[in-house]
Amino acid sequence: MTALFERLRKAAATTAFRLSAVAVTAFVLAAGVIGALLFWQTNSVLTEQVLSTLRGEAVLLKKQAVDNGPVALAESIKELARPDSRGLYFLVSPGGVKLAGNLDRVPPELANSPTGGVFRVRGEPGTPTAKDSGRLAVAIPVDVGDGVYLWVGRDIEDQRLYADKIKRTFLIGFGLLSLLGLMVGLAVSRLFLTRMDAITSTSRSIMAGDLTRRVPIDGSGGELDNLAQNLNDMLDRIEGLMNGLREVSDNIAHDLKTPLNRLRNSAEAALRDPRGKDAYREGLERTIEKSDELIKTFNALLLIARLEAGPLEDSLEEFDLGSFVADVADLYMPAAEEAGFILTIETVTGVVVRANRQLIGQATANLIDNAIKYARGGQPGSAITVRAGPAESGAEISVSDRGPGISAADRARVLKRFVRLEESRTQPGTGLGLSLVAAVARLHHGSVRLEDNEPGLRVVLELSERVIVRAPTKTRDDMAAIAAS
Repeated sequence: MTALFERLRKAAATTAFRLSAVAVTAFVLAAGVIGALLFWQTNSVLTEQVLSTLRGEAVLLKKQAVDNGPVALAESIKELARPDSRGLYFLVSPGGVKLAGNLDRVPPELANSPTGGVFRVRGEPGTPTAKDSGRLAVAIPVDVGDGVYLWVGRDIEDQRLYADKIKRTFLIGFGLLSLLGLMVGLAVSRLFLTRMDAITSTSRSIMAGDLTRRVPIDGSGGELDNLAQNLNDMLDRIEGLMNGLREVSDNIAHDLKTPLNRLRNSAEAALRDPRGKDAYREGLERTIEKSDELIKTFNALLLIARLEAGPLEDSLEEFDLGSFVADVADLYMPAAEEAGFILTIETVTGVVVRANRQLIGQATANLIDNAIKYARGGQPGSAITVRAGPAESGAEISVSDRGPGISAADRARVLKRFVRLEESRTQPGTGLGLSLVAAVARLHHGSVRLEDNEPGLRVVLELSERVIVRAPTKTRDDMAAIAAS
């Protein structure tokens, strides 16, 4: 029982229960006001109906008294005051003597009332009304002339019982509605509390170090499911960043320690060189070159960290994607020809995007530079193709080559930091080029795909349609034609 009370206490303390209680209270109060108005209106209608009947009967009896005299009226009242009648009458002479009727006196409640009203019936001993002492009735006075007064009334006990039944039904319904509202509130609170306990348990596990835990989703599609899905997406992102941080730490220890050791050994060797000043100069020049490579690596890491920290709204601008990519590719034309490649540029103009021009240019340059480094130029068929234009889901930039390509098993891995598939590490580079491209894609709500170019590799930087400002009418047909070529 203690555990049950504790669960109920926790449920009653939840925001969901409080909101439910407020809603139920407002609903019950509104129902109470409506019920009270209905009860008052019903009672008013019944009362007015009785009073209308009494006024009509009083007019008829007064007319009879005027036409036939008080004696005839007394005879009529004796006939009307039969035992099975609900009518109540009291005819009194100017001297206060009862002339006829089934009431023994003027009701005390109406003694000083010129218009009549409600009273309790107290009949004469031995009359039918005697056994009904205490029943509710209503009566009005009628001046029939010559000092004779007549009280005409009706027993309204049935109406009172009907009104009491309505009141009782309303109060019972009011109570049941309140109880049902509280029970529903507790049930909703318990459901809400169960979901929140699951979220709390998951959060504690994550704080304890288990980043693989996720908030359970019941598939209802409600607000709590949406919240759980958003939290899970956030946790996926956090886990990815934490894993990336661990990988960066490991890769820094591996990839930067060696260059730093070489830098130190080169400086030490220059100091030990017997040639003196010339050796020192050569050593300093080599040290500066290696330092520049390290600075490039750190700059790339800082840029990736900046991109992953959030969107750069202040640096976004509108520009033609095809024209811009063509300009970037033109800069690499001499380097490609020197490396033995045929560089082809196929872009569609008219696709205006709102993006960070510098980052899009950096990502395009990285893709072209990687193709020149690793596609083995100078061989028959060595070619690099740069394309840009609209796509089904936005816009895309692609760089294709005819080199050895990347196996399907390694394509996801090369997008991570410091990953280099060239084991010999003879080519200059940091292993951050594709990682930077992936960060630029995420910043622009896009993605990076690595595809088989049969032979070679095709890297596609896809930008979300959210960055598209406008596009030419027949762009998809143009892209299809370019892709077919």
